[in-house]
Formats: sequence, structure tokens, C-alpha cells
Amino acid sequence: MIKVLKYNFFIFIFIITFSLNAKDEIKIGISTFLSGGAASSFGIPLKQGLEFMFKAINEGSVPAPYNTPGIAGKKVSFFFIDESGGSTKQVAEFRNMVQRQKVDVVMGYISSGDCLAIPSVADELKQLTVLIDCGTPRVFEESSYKYVFRTGPHAAMDNIAGALYLKRKGIVPKRVAAINQNYAWGQDSWADFKGSIDVIFNKPKIVSEQFPKIFAGQYGTEISAIMVSRPDLIHSSLWGGDLESFIIQSNARGLFKNKTVFLSAADHVLPTLGKNIPDGVIIGARGPHGDLAPDTILANWFKEKMSKEYNIKVTTQPMHKGAMAALFIKKAYDEAYLKLDKFPSNEEVIKFMEGMKWDTPSGEAKMALGNGHQAIQDQAIGKSKWNNDKKRVELVEIEYFKAKCVNPPEGVKSLDWIKDGFEGAEC
Repeated sequence: MIKVLKYNFFIFIFIITFSLNAKDEIKIGISTFLSGGAASSFGIPLKQGLEFMFKAINEGSVPAPYNTPGIAGKKVSFFFIDESGGSTKQVAEFRNMVQRQKVDVVMGYISSGDCLAIPSVADELKQLTVLIDCGTPRVFEESSYKYVFRTGPHAAMDNIAGALYLKRKGIVPKRVAAINQNYAWGQDSWADFKGSIDVIFNKPKIVSEQFPKIFAGQYGTEISAIMVSRPDLIHSSLWGGDLESFIIQSNARGLFKNKTVFLSAADHVLPTLGKNIPDGVIIGARGPHGDLAPDTILANWFKEKMSKEYNIKVTTQPMHKGAMAALFIKKAYDEAYLKLDKFPSNEEVIKFMEGMKWDTPSGEAKMALGNGHQAIQDQAIGKSKWNNDKKRVELVEIEYFKAKCVNPPEGVKSLDWIKDGFEGAEC
């Protein structure tokens, strides 16, 4: 009997201790590409940005107003899963994180295909979910969700800003070719850019539209088709390993020679490709990230500390977007805790997230679209230039565009807004 009582006592103590420890942390599951063609230039840097920022949050070493340790007083516990494998696999992994691993928050997702598949499941399970990247506007323009937010702006602004950049630089395209991946991201990116140049430049001639499958890796056929079409402007939203392969293969064929090339989301490959990026390529970063980031205490701290931590010459958009998402969660939970005097439920913290503004290493962001669930921010575009002293590609001739200049108003679909001539744009 005594042995049984002792055993039960220890079990009781274990349960109490486990419960207390569980209450002392907020558990976050994160999906990003850890393998495959999207890992090296996108998935891993995103992981690094999140690791760095959550560590700094736990330490309380982030500059004000984020300089209190933890999130709502709790230590952040987080783990990563591999986003490779397609949307069906990701839905299964999502259910596992929620139902078996009992996470408080799910974060991540780079692929637009995954971001179209996850939100309905998140609402079904009433699971707070923060989409970090995935650029398709369709997520919140075609549906609405209670438990899902996206801290990165969608891709419409990339391509609107790219078209406006051409106008500011006096570049008037007459023959346009495009190569974009054949899924939501690539299709939407091209539709937005084509719509923008149609309005701004009175419908220049489209001479080639190429849609290779995602992670194709080989682009000989597409490059040949573009070269035969003789464009003066090439548009591409390729990313990750696909973009790296396309640039290297294009260089070998001289595709970029004597042409204007706009790569709408390409800053993440600059460190890996280096001199393989020709000078003068117009490059976006899906926001003012890396070389395009503003001169603020938070931005400069992040760039300096990240560069030192990971021995890199320049931060890139995936790192910045990871940091943006982490700080979004911290601010919302911190404010909810202060207001409610308790750790908030999903439903309670959502009220603080909707429509929220927050400072990031890439400037201010605001949940301004999708009924307060979709972020907007300023955009910046620049041109590639090899800096021999720094031994890296820099972005020069930078132009900045206010968020309300390159994002549609609430309740208006991006493509409709573009086709209507950007009515109400604050440029």
C-alpha cells in the first residue's frame, strides 16, 4: 500500500510539474522547405530568420518595443517540419502538429499551393495559423478565414511596383516575354504584371508566355522560345532553385544580353549566385528587405546581428519575413496579455491581430486587407550591380513605393484594381 501511495504521489508530482512547465511556454510548429530546390536560398534562410528572432525574443534582446523576454511572459518553444512533398502532405503534417503535438501556433509556408490548402483546415480545427510568405493574392481575395493571418504582402504589389519602376526609369517595353511556374504563384504574378503594363504602357505586345512546372530545373526549351520571340523585356517570378537554374542557363545562352529583365522576387538568390547575376537586372524582394530595408534601429540591428550570427554578407527576404512573422505574434500576444491580464485564447488574441500595425526589420506592416488578416507594406525595387570591394551583388538605383500605391483597397481584388487603372492609388 505504501509503495502504491508513493508511486501515485510521484505520478501526481510529475503531472503537476509537466502542467506547470507546459504553461510556461508557447509552442510553435513551423513549416518551411528543408530539402529540395527551394531549401538553400529560401527555406533555410527563412528558418534562420525565425531561429534568430525567437532566440532574441526569449532573451529579451530585441530593440524596443520588443525588449521584454518571451511572448506574453512565456518562453517560445518551436520546431520545424519540411515543407517539401506537396499540399496533401502538408495538410497531413498540419493536422499532426495540431492534434498530436498540441501546438499553440502554426507558422510558415512558402509555396502558394500549400497556402491555398492550409487555411480551410486551420479554420476547421480552430487553429491559429500565421502564413509567412506564399504570394498568391487568392488566399484572402477569394475566401475569408477567422484563424489565419498572412504577415507577408501578396505578390500583386511586386508586379505593380515592377511596372511602375519601368515607368520611373523611362523604360517603355514594346515586346514582352515571360517565364513563370505553372501554379498559383507563377500564374498570378504574370497576370498582375501583364495587367499592370497593359494599363501603364497601353498593352505592349506579348511575344512569349512560358509556364514550366515548379521545380523543373531545366529550361532549355523555354529559353529557346523566348530568344526566338525577340523580346525587349523579360518578366519572371521564378524563385529558389528554379530561379538559380534559370539564370545560370540563361547566361550560357546570352538570354539577358541587350534586354530589360525584371525578376520580381529575386533578392534571395543574390548571395548564392554572386557574379552570375548580370549587372542591370531589375530585382524585387517582395518588400523592402535586405539592401532595400529602411534605415531604422530595428532594421539595422537585425541586419547586423543576423549577418554576424550566420556569417553572411547581406540578409535576404526570407530572413526578414521570418522576423516579421515572429514579431507579429509577439506584439499581439503581449498586448492581449496586458489588456486581459491572462494568457489569451486563440479567439482572444485574434481580436488583437486583426488590423494590427507593427514595426519590423523591413519597416512598418499593417493587417489592412482580408478583413484585417492580410498584411501590406511598402515596396522597393532596385538593379543588380556587382561590388568588387564588397565581393557581392548590391541593389542600386532603388525606388520606393508606398503600400497604398501598390496594394488594392480593402474588398477589391488585385487584378480588378489593376484593370481599372489603380483607382485611388496613393502614389
